[in-house]
Amino acid sequence: MGSATMPTISVQLYSVRHDLADLDATLGRLAALGAQAIEPFSVYDRPAELAAAAAANGLSIPTAHAPLLSDTVRIGGRDLAVPPPAAAFAAASALGAEIVIDPMVDAERWRTADDVARTADRMNALVESAAAEGLVLAHHNHSFEFHHRVGDVTVYEHFVSLLDERVALEVDVYWATAAGQDVPALIERLGTRVRALHLKDGQEAVDVFVGGEGYDPAVLTQCALGSGRLENGAALAAAPGTCIPVIEFDHVDGDAFAAIAASIAHLRAGAEHRADATEVHA
Repeated sequence: MGSATMPTISVQLYSVRHDLADLDATLGRLAALGAQAIEPFSVYDRPAELAAAAAANGLSIPTAHAPLLSDTVRIGGRDLAVPPPAAAFAAASALGAEIVIDPMVDAERWRTADDVARTADRMNALVESAAAEGLVLAHHNHSFEFHHRVGDVTVYEHFVSLLDERVALEVDVYWATAAGQDVPALIERLGTRVRALHLKDGQEAVDVFVGGEGYDPAVLTQCALGSGRLENGAALAAAPGTCIPVIEFDHVDGDAFAAIAASIAHLRAGAEHRADATEVHA
């Protein structure tokens, strides 16, 4: 990481999605655990109420997810129409977000160079309108973006090469690891585009998307940072100093809040270790 100081630690709200009926209580609990920011998994889910609850609990919302590159999304077994990008920008602005992130583009659209070019064009066409609202656009990966190649590179890195230089990236360390990537090296190649990292740990990263069918999140065997074998620390070290670490669990055995607390403590201990090392070598 470009700095020994830990940037704002964020929590993806999908990690506590079953506890969001009482926003104030849940966000208060996250703040008490040491979180400084949250990342909504949908800008459309009570943005005004969420912004107020975050502010009341001293939490910022630097990043937020919204589908920007798809016409429909599948939720609860139904295909739902995606609101126009302008609606996403308005909701993100209401939240006070700086970066609005497309969370998932279906695996079928990551097979060929033409597929990727169409998605990149769609993202690039939104950059100016987002900038006019004071927003930066970004993309969040899963594993399937790395399953196919264009020449010598994965379709993911080919996609990045086609993006407007103002488009940012949120790299999910678990999913990139599941796809067989050397994630610290990947982040080094992506450089300053990387504005956020999704962090969770595990004894291994399981690529459930190889079969192309649904899966039970429990098979991912995700756990608190520092209790598994993923290279989250090396990924953070490779990222720009301003990169936001976002703790996220698709599923964790036991209490999600306990896993979040342990993860925050692990990140803070790592930051203190890097700070001490910097002082020794100064």
